[in-house]
Amino acid sequence: MFWFGLEFLDFELERKRLVERLISEGVLKTDKVIKAMLKVPREEFVLPEYKKYAYIDSPLPILKGQTISAPHMVALMCEAADLEVGHKVLEVGTGSGYHAAVIAEIVAPKEAKVKGHVYTIERIPELVDFARKNLEKTGYNDRVTVILGDGTLGYPEAAPYDRIIVTAAAPHEPKPLLQQLKIGGKLVIPIGSRYMQYLYVIEKVSGGKFERKSLTPCVFVPLIGEHGW
Repeated sequence: MFWFGLEFLDFELERKRLVERLISEGVLKTDKVIKAMLKVPREEFVLPEYKKYAYIDSPLPILKGQTISAPHMVALMCEAADLEVGHKVLEVGTGSGYHAAVIAEIVAPKEAKVKGHVYTIERIPELVDFARKNLEKTGYNDRVTVILGDGTLGYPEAAPYDRIIVTAAAPHEPKPLLQQLKIGGKLVIPIGSRYMQYLYVIEKVSGGKFERKSLTPCVFVPLIGEHGW
């Protein structure tokens, strides 16, 4: 529980209620994503002044004009990515580290004999430090590697990836990310204008062939970099 004035907040109960609501709304569908959302403490990935709002289904400010995504969008992207235990995942846009922790809980749960890994890239140094601290205190730093850099270039050192998840809006598909996908791999990315996008799942079916599926309208902060805005 967490004390706020005259009110006790039971974060575990609030997390459970949020997950139940997302299940009832049809956002959460699979056991693996449901379990991850129940396990990862979002309150540990927000700024202290926003802890009491951790389980409101809304983006929240973090640092440098950036936000932590709304829980329903984290759930939706993880469901769309069809993550599996053992997957190697690249995330573009670390933010506070929350989304990376949820991904890690799916691809590399503590009880799994074969663990996947999450590589996550962030361009803002202050957020790199913030995310690393959050991941360390919640016990995900052994399964998540945070990298400072231009996420639109991907991270070729660990490529190819089973999945790539982009948490910022791109004007088009960054070619380096397509190149760093395994055959059969999937890229989940919001594409559109700076103010309105659609969430896409792009599957690499062969070396130069991709299948694209549009899921839902969305609004993300812009993807900044050589192959972004």
